Amino acid sequence: MSTAEPSYLYKLIPSTAPVREPLPDQLPISEIDLKSGFVHLSTALQVPNTLKIFFKDEPLVYVLRIPYGRVARDIRFEDPEGRVCGPRPEEGLFPHLYNGLKLGKDEVESMSVWTNEEGWDKPLAAAKPWLRY
Repeated sequence: MSTAEPSYLYKLIPSTAPVREPLPDQLPISEIDLKSGFVHLSTALQVPNTLKIFFKDEPLVYVLRIPYGRVARDIRFEDPEGRVCGPRPEEGLFPHLYNGLKLGKDEVESMSVWTNEEGWDKPLAAAKPWLRY
């Protein structure tokens, strides 16, 4: 597993919380992020399993790409519940954004909308040039 810092982090948002462009200063806070006290993110290497486990029944997802440098000072690599912190970016440790739950136009570089096509393999293959570690 790579120990290099990622170039980008990704926020996956379900179809039930549509994201419109232009992005606002702050997007609505998801229930899981509000409950956790941080914004749940994934690296490019983690996105496929995040989709397949947590978004397998979603018809589509909004995928926000966040340059790591924009949020690096507020990122901790932790287990999904935010209890165990470790070196970046082991597969079991996810990037969590601790910045007062702010995610919007200042943090996000670009957005892509992916449609579930009997699974996420086709959208992931099509997004490969954009989905960069």
